[in-house]
Amino acid sequence: MTVAQSDRIYFENADQLKERQIMAENETNGGAQGAAQNQQTAQAGPAAAVLAQYVKDLSFENPNAAKVFQALSNPEGPKPAIEVNVNVGARRMGEEAYEVDLKVTATSKVGEDTAFAVELLYAGLFGARNLPENMIEPFLLVQAPHILFPFARRIVADTVRDGGFSPLMLDPIDFAALYQQQRAAAAQQQPQQSGATSLGEIDLGEPQGNA
Repeated sequence: MTVAQSDRIYFENADQLKERQIMAENETNGGAQGAAQNQQTAQAGPAAAVLAQYVKDLSFENPNAAKVFQALSNPEGPKPAIEVNVNVGARRMGEEAYEVDLKVTATSKVGEDTAFAVELLYAGLFGARNLPENMIEPFLLVQAPHILFPFARRIVADTVRDGGFSPLMLDPIDFAALYQQQRAAAAQQQPQQSGATSLGEIDLGEPQGNA
């Protein structure tokens, strides 16, 4: 499954914005030179885009279906408990291409019995051009998973629903806050706090593909 998306994310500071405004005024005044300069500025500025989104792996298990549904039909029976884990990973795929993985695992139990277990590895291929070094990591670990999450959330909900249960609607995740917490912990040389969401599996070494 591939979800195409043409939205582009542009990063620009105040100086670049001012320069773009000046170029636009020159073009309005009828100057072909102003239009050419405006195009050159746009190509040289930092830019990122979603090239593709896709499911890399998806599994669903319902090992105790009959027993679990019997228990759930009993108003006095145990209530289901759900544990959700989300992990983000990123790697360089080419000179201007990066793959970002969003792994979601959710397990539900009714008493001691597993009701269902779903695991999704959803990924996106992102193109990034002229990004400053200090912007690459936050883009891959904050903005990219923020783009991927709604699609992964829908897939998990549909999969659990198709398994016979109520759709599992994952709570929104503040990837920016998690990233800041991780950076702060690293700066203080403290172990990362244990939690349901982990960030930081990032490989920006040699390209791993021909993208």
